[in-house]
Amino acid sequence: MRRVDAGPAPAQGLPPRTYDERQPVSATDTAAATVPAPAQDPGPAQGPGEPGAEVVCLGESMVTFVPQATGRLADVPAFTRAIGGAESNVACALAAAGHRARWVSRVGADGFGEHLVDAIAAYGVDTSAVTRDPARPTGIYFRTAADRDADAAFEVVYYRAGSAASAMSPHTVPLDTLRDTRVLHVTGITAALSPDCLALLRTLTERAAGRPLVSFDVNFRASLWPDKAAAGEVLLGLARGADLVFVGEDEAETAWGITGGPQAVRDALPEPTTLVVKQGADGATVFTRETVGAEARAGDGVTRAGDGARGLRAAEVPAATRTAPDAVVHEPAPRVDVVAPVGAGDAFAAGYLSGLLRDLPVAARLRQGHLLAANVLTVAADLTTPPPRALTDRLAALDAEAWSGLALGPGWTERYAAEGGAAADGGPAADGGAVADGGAAGAGSSSGADTGASEAGA
Repeated sequence: MRRVDAGPAPAQGLPPRTYDERQPVSATDTAAATVPAPAQDPGPAQGPGEPGAEVVCLGESMVTFVPQATGRLADVPAFTRAIGGAESNVACALAAAGHRARWVSRVGADGFGEHLVDAIAAYGVDTSAVTRDPARPTGIYFRTAADRDADAAFEVVYYRAGSAASAMSPHTVPLDTLRDTRVLHVTGITAALSPDCLALLRTLTERAAGRPLVSFDVNFRASLWPDKAAAGEVLLGLARGADLVFVGEDEAETAWGITGGPQAVRDALPEPTTLVVKQGADGATVFTRETVGAEARAGDGVTRAGDGARGLRAAEVPAATRTAPDAVVHEPAPRVDVVAPVGAGDAFAAGYLSGLLRDLPVAARLRQGHLLAANVLTVAADLTTPPPRALTDRLAALDAEAWSGLALGPGWTERYAAEGGAAADGGPAADGGAVADGGAAGAGSSSGADTGASEAGA
């Protein structure tokens, strides 16, 4: 894969500036958005004493330009505009699946920023906390088109240095809004954008009473870090402050030099209550520690509302209760006929978080993640509407033998919808969507975050 970074390295920082002129995006900015697909259900209503959102996702989103034909960027005459951003992808998938999701970021006071806010709001995401920066632009990037040829050169060119989002800091982002949620989801990409962005993530991952569960996807993007050794130290420090961490097995090797499988990653990262190690075609393994009784179960740390109470937050669980041995769960990934890997890691995180918010067993959370990843793997776009919950719940409930035989190809969700939801127990792959044995990659969580092509993501 060939990667080019345009402009100076974002991690070098920005000139100091006062941000008293922040302008929140008004409701009228998003009212004209065309909704690509309605949420699958209205989702849980906010009850008395509950946080304003189930999930808040913080990070940069960019406008992306995808060639209308395969080939080198130098040879492609026309591009299609889309959006891309790891954290906003998670927010969109969760909102479309019926959860209350909020995206917090900064965009330029330009047409690209307006398009981003409209497009993300169209999925049902709350964008009221997004601010416009009149002095900095919205980031954009260009990438080559999806190509099934594994040997094809892949190119991506970023124009994000000095972007509006790179000016996020503890002083320019509404911290109270970020913490008014059950789950706060962030990624290592934000830490690479500027020193101010890194300071913000360090603030959010500080263990303090009353904070929400902090979900951290390592999302190591080598090209964003001029100093690779420093990047590993930064990302490891942030991961240690989180309650739930997503990391690819090969990503851990690249960023931290860790080899030896999921247990080796856990040994190096014992602090998070829950660690999800993504293993590509082999699936994913979760290490979870028990916390306390009825208030916080299975080590997930999500607040439990009861009689109007918000329950016990992860950071309020005494440290002594978080030292129990891990419960370890592994789930293989279904086989997938991959169209493009970009965005699948974000979809996996969204599926897992959806299962967490619904209080599903850990194995079911992993299967939900695999299925949402497979949904993105079988389309050319970075982001797509998730499958109906009825479908993912049905497939996630398959017995071990049926699940191991599951194979998904392009159009599997559409076939299910066309059949009125009456797919056989073998799933959509049983009829026309099946992947021939040995002819596909696993959906495995890493399908969007652990393969080389995944770095095309924002």
